Amino acid sequence: MESRNNATYFVLLGLTQNPKDQKVLFVMFLLFYTLTVVGNLLIIVTITVSKTLNSPMYFFLASLSIMDVAYLSSMTPRLISDLFFGENTISFEACMSQLFIEHIFGGSGVFLLLVMAYDRYVAICKPLHYLVVMRQRVCVVLLVVSWLGGFLHSVNQLSTVYGSPFCGPNVTDHFLFDMFPLLELVCTDTYIIGILVLANGGLICTLVFLLLLISYAVILHPLKNLSQEGRQKALQKCGSHITVVVCFFVPCIFMYVRPAKTFPIDKSLSVFFTIITPMLSPLIYSLRNSEMTNAMKKLWRKKSDQILNKYNIYNEETNLALGPISL
Repeated sequence: MESRNNATYFVLLGLTQNPKDQKVLFVMFLLFYTLTVVGNLLIIVTITVSKTLNSPMYFFLASLSIMDVAYLSSMTPRLISDLFFGENTISFEACMSQLFIEHIFGGSGVFLLLVMAYDRYVAICKPLHYLVVMRQRVCVVLLVVSWLGGFLHSVNQLSTVYGSPFCGPNVTDHFLFDMFPLLELVCTDTYIIGILVLANGGLICTLVFLLLLISYAVILHPLKNLSQEGRQKALQKCGSHITVVVCFFVPCIFMYVRPAKTFPIDKSLSVFFTIITPMLSPLIYSLRNSEMTNAMKKLWRKKSDQILNKYNIYNEETNLALGPISL
């Protein structure tokens, strides 16, 4: 590499160097990415079109789907392209851009999960005041705050490494550029930077995760006083959120709440919470939510009926244009 303070490019060793394994991973990740995008877009379209899904919960769910698609799209298309073409280099500018986009959408999603937990708390524990507390203006403000929190988190992460000298090796054993793999390429002492990354990333993940656990404990505690039907409905509303929270935060905390060092298991964990979890989210939210499932069925039934009616009208107009057929 050139002897200068900032590298012009980096080399990612990826998940494997075996060409056959790369092709298998290409097909698998392309399928995962397609399912994730289609699933989240289906959620967004269903919530936007359906008149029954007009509660704040679905407003936040649609916003979370947008964040998931953007978060996944910040790194997965490049990973798929590298697996197919065998290219594993990334410019310094592209690396910084990926890092910024990845953390702004990932951070915003983390804060939005906290907002969604508050929404569930009000809906279950204070149902009579729900529409007053979670009015439209409040929901918009909470969403903006989530975006702002993700933006500030991303700016802080980027500012800790952007001006660092990259004058040593420019090869890292990873498939994407995150904070810790990048810090290993800095040719100066990274102790202070590692502390800042831990405080900004690991501390936020841990605090939000603890707040989410506390909030769901508060939400689920009064359920013993409800009827069996009421408990099942409340658990159904919270179950999908808890599942997504655990799948995302447990590996995320392991990745960031530790010294600035990478381990062999990091790549597998990164695949799980950057690719697998966003793919599972739309399945969890749709299949575990009867309102969402019914709305999707009505939407597709309506679209099918419209297509069938257009087809019948087209046949009738064609028959009229051709006239009676005489033998």
